[in-house]
Amino acid sequence: MKKIKSALISLSDKSNIKNLLKILEKNDTKLISSGGTFKAIKKLGYKCLEVSDFTGFKEILDGRVKTLHPKIHAGILNKRNNKSHIKNLKDNNFENIDLVIVNFYPFEKILKQTKNHNKIVENIDIGGPAMVRAAAKNYNDVTVITSSYQYHELINELTVNKGATSLIFRKKMSRLAFTNTAYYDSLISNYLNKISGVNFPERKIIHGDLIEKLRYGENPHQESAIYSLDEGTGINKIHGKSLSYNNYNDILSALTISKSLPKNTGTVIVKHANPCGVSILKDKTQSFNSALGCDPISAFGGIVSCNYKITKNIATKLNKIFFEVVIANGFEENALKILKSKKNLRLIDASNFLLNRNLRFNSLHNSLMVQSEDSQIFSKKNFFVVSKKKPNISQLNNLIFAFNICRYVKSNAIVLAADKSTIGIGSGQPSRLDSCEIAINKMNKFFHHKKEIVAASDAFFPFVDGIEKLVQSGVSAVIQPAGSIRDKEVINFANDTNTILVFSRTRHFKH
Repeated sequence: MKKIKSALISLSDKSNIKNLLKILEKNDTKLISSGGTFKAIKKLGYKCLEVSDFTGFKEILDGRVKTLHPKIHAGILNKRNNKSHIKNLKDNNFENIDLVIVNFYPFEKILKQTKNHNKIVENIDIGGPAMVRAAAKNYNDVTVITSSYQYHELINELTVNKGATSLIFRKKMSRLAFTNTAYYDSLISNYLNKISGVNFPERKIIHGDLIEKLRYGENPHQESAIYSLDEGTGINKIHGKSLSYNNYNDILSALTISKSLPKNTGTVIVKHANPCGVSILKDKTQSFNSALGCDPISAFGGIVSCNYKITKNIATKLNKIFFEVVIANGFEENALKILKSKKNLRLIDASNFLLNRNLRFNSLHNSLMVQSEDSQIFSKKNFFVVSKKKPNISQLNNLIFAFNICRYVKSNAIVLAADKSTIGIGSGQPSRLDSCEIAINKMNKFFHHKKEIVAASDAFFPFVDGIEKLVQSGVSAVIQPAGSIRDKEVINFANDTNTILVFSRTRHFKH
């Protein structure tokens, strides 16, 4: 146990300190503080010594230097059982500081409020992290508190131990303190990299806030948790049992597709992170029916994402099918009443979800791969017609729709579409020809309308056999990336069969 005889308090966030000051006063703890914190403590009626009076050195450089003083850091860092350290303190007339309570300048908050570089830089805390690191290093003798969330635990510790703290508590607070300083430094590092246009620095620092520990990972024997690299995930679970690792994986896949569709339009059904039905028909009921109709068997036990507000009519249809999760841009009250009748069905409001257009991370053994997101917004400039037969506006829009969905399907990927809806999806096959066959089989099994069919491939056809199979199945227009040494053969085949062929300037694998 270590008795708390003196405490240095320096806070950016000065809320919730009254009860803390009360317990410190009760245990006759000497309080040292500076600036706004000193004034706040005095205003609450507690005795406090200003840092400049404690050190005998007035703050300088507009407050940039006030706690960066040997008397402060020696008081924190000295080993209480080290004779040489004790002598150093005595010779310099220094004294111990047993408790350091610090929270930093709100750098993260300022980043979100302004783009003014000078204001952002002025909110990089120097003295605070220096004191915290010193106290955390010397946890054997010193207690460090870095968040108002820890006040309750400190108060309890001091109450139980009559003004002292245990080594177990100090060690825990040290761990949290170093985590906090590392997080803070990562924010600064990433900001400076961002404004310098450096996506891939020599050392990549990733910070994240724990959202929740999950029941398990992809399988029950795997541990799992989800972290946010920004401010939350943007999804709000409003009903149903807790989300699993696989649920989150499917939800984020579904939302990535949904948010690439026209605003407040489109239904996406996902199973095992692959779309098994997508429609952007403007009529919500028709959109849902078309997405489900693409592959109603695979949809069973999947996730549906409605890029619009769910109405009573849609909720009634959803309630007839077993889905694990329903996502929407809000729910009408009577729709919620219907859907909540299934107590385990997870309902997600994704009104505030924003599609990440920055970097994507993927872990592989003990390595981390980073790449920019495939978030290109397609326009007609991304494509060029290479066949003699030209597409009309409706055909081109259907082709671009199919190609957009194709980039979210595990490669090798083939998407068949008609009337702004998918009608057959072939995913994840080592052979592109096999993906064609799967997509065609799905179409033949579930699609019985005589509408014009278009096809999209996530990469070029290396041989004519793939496009040949699609044309034989009734496809009249194909879109694919350019780049094969046999592009001319594929173009010749399209011309010989009077097929529309459009090339994309970019490839869109999803591995």
